[in-house]
Amino acid sequence: MSTAVKAQAALISADARPASGAWAADARADAASRLAAMGLPTRRDEYWKWTRPDSLISAEPASADVFDNQGETLVFHDIDRLKLVFVDGVFDADASDALDGEGLEIERLSMAATKDIHWAKDLYGVLETAGQTPVQRPLAVYNSAMATDGVVIRVTKTPTRPVSLIYRHEDPVSDVILHHVIRVEEGASLTLLENGAAAARFNQVTEVDVAKGAQFHHVRAQGRDHDRQAVTHIFARVDAESVFKSFTMTVNGKLTRNECVIDIIGDEAVAHIAGAALGDGAESEFHHDDTVFITHDAVACESRQVFKKVLKNGAKGVFQGKILVKPDAQKTDGYQKSQSLLLDDDASFQAKPELEIYADDVICSHGSTTGAIDEEALFYLRSRGVPTPIATDLLVLAFLADAIEEIEDEDIAAEITGRLDAWLTRRRG
Repeated sequence: MSTAVKAQAALISADARPASGAWAADARADAASRLAAMGLPTRRDEYWKWTRPDSLISAEPASADVFDNQGETLVFHDIDRLKLVFVDGVFDADASDALDGEGLEIERLSMAATKDIHWAKDLYGVLETAGQTPVQRPLAVYNSAMATDGVVIRVTKTPTRPVSLIYRHEDPVSDVILHHVIRVEEGASLTLLENGAAAARFNQVTEVDVAKGAQFHHVRAQGRDHDRQAVTHIFARVDAESVFKSFTMTVNGKLTRNECVIDIIGDEAVAHIAGAALGDGAESEFHHDDTVFITHDAVACESRQVFKKVLKNGAKGVFQGKILVKPDAQKTDGYQKSQSLLLDDDASFQAKPELEIYADDVICSHGSTTGAIDEEALFYLRSRGVPTPIATDLLVLAFLADAIEEIEDEDIAAEITGRLDAWLTRRRG
């Protein structure tokens, strides 16, 4: 019996599915059935050939020491927000704000799932299921079957402040599965912030339905714990004249795989997904994988994929991005950029950009580059008295700027830039 088959048997034979009401029980049973049919990922799978899934599917997670922030304030600390806190996957009501707000209906998944009727029935596992074609994403299926908690959020009008999901990691062997469901109703808008390491091993799914004329803005800062491992999935459905934007900052982490599957179904919709990753393999292994699939199935829509990675000391980066334009998706504007900056000869980056186009009136392009620091730019800064380490960091921040510019809120963008600068400064000194 192969390692993957043994791992799958251990994961789905424990009869550990959370207690559920009728709708959630059906969704979880369907996911378990689908997982049994497709199996867990292996290195033979096309979209896993550069990222080893072994540690993500093992029966037990590897231990991950809890990172000591040494009194440093956490990201988004100074932003007024509605805070929802999870500690090793368990909702902490005392550390969280009340589960309400103007224009918001918020409920814990563990509570919503016990009800026989709930609006989340039309989304939980539904967008994830749609995202399994044409590429299977079994760890997301596993999440739908086994997620213990999360939040379900229905946005009826634009709230006065962002919703902030805070993930605290305290147990060195915590193994956390969270599933969030978000529905942004017609004409409404939501900004969702996420930060924290979450667990030694973290499996997360977020399903987002953006209705006609609605907006969803997402900014995520993945925790600094060196040994943490995470696989995250965003499944989004974007309707006419709506906006979906997501940005992720990643620093540290032994293994991170962020998947995003976006289905654009309404005319004149916009979908942007971006990320900035900084990896230094000197203190711990660093492997970072962005895997993105955007489907255009409507007229005059725009999509952007902008990913930047800065790697050194054996750090590894992966980008797999695809734009699929269906036959009726005329006047599509799709753009894809994946770039890496390798600060030494030990770092590596693998990229697989793809375009699959069946319409004839489109503007689609992709570009992927790997390179070192621009020596001429570095010489220019040094010739004006800037020390080499500081000059290098300035060029790194300039390299990352394209991705950070995808953040709509200028204050949040400035916060992200400041955190990246601080990370570089610590590595410099």
